[in-house]
Amino acid sequence: MRTLGVLVAALLFCAGCGDQVDAQHPAGHRSGAGPSGSASGVTDAGIRLAGGGTLTAPAQRASAIVYDTTLVPAGAEVTVTAESGAVLSTSTVTAKGMLPARAYGVHLHVNPCGLKPDDAGPHYRHAHTHASAENEVWLDFTTDTRGGATATATQDWAFTPGRPPRSLVIHAEPTRTAGAEAGNAGPRVACVTLVQR
Repeated sequence: MRTLGVLVAALLFCAGCGDQVDAQHPAGHRSGAGPSGSASGVTDAGIRLAGGGTLTAPAQRASAIVYDTTLVPAGAEVTVTAESGAVLSTSTVTAKGMLPARAYGVHLHVNPCGLKPDDAGPHYRHAHTHASAENEVWLDFTTDTRGGATATATQDWAFTPGRPPRSLVIHAEPTRTAGAEAGNAGPRVACVTLVQR
């Protein structure tokens, strides 16, 4: 029986060895999609959010905004999807035209984007008051030489019905993962409002 247990454990360990990560993520961050590249657990009754486009200057009703054009060049594009079923949620961000070979902190936030960076409110959190990759949705990425990147995060919890995340915010720095500064990623440089689909 002991040999069988060891074999099963080894097989389970090896099953996860072939996963490839498209972007860099903070320590402790679980990345990847479910079977067939879809958000595992998303049902017809699940929550589906999306947003994006070419980032523009802040304006009333703008849904893809750049606040700092020195860190997010004019013409940069960002698309976001966030899906949640009964027990899991999967979020993906794709960026084009950003500064090349640069790391950005990226999180889901509670409010839509606004004229000011702080209008998006705090990070979207699952249950606890502390900031962590397990309790929030962190999608940090490092761009390639052309300024492109994709990052995916899968959480083992669902968005709260009636209270899903409302935006994705791109920050100037990678997310700090420990200590009193955990969750901090510097100034907010861009924002994409999420709408239910």
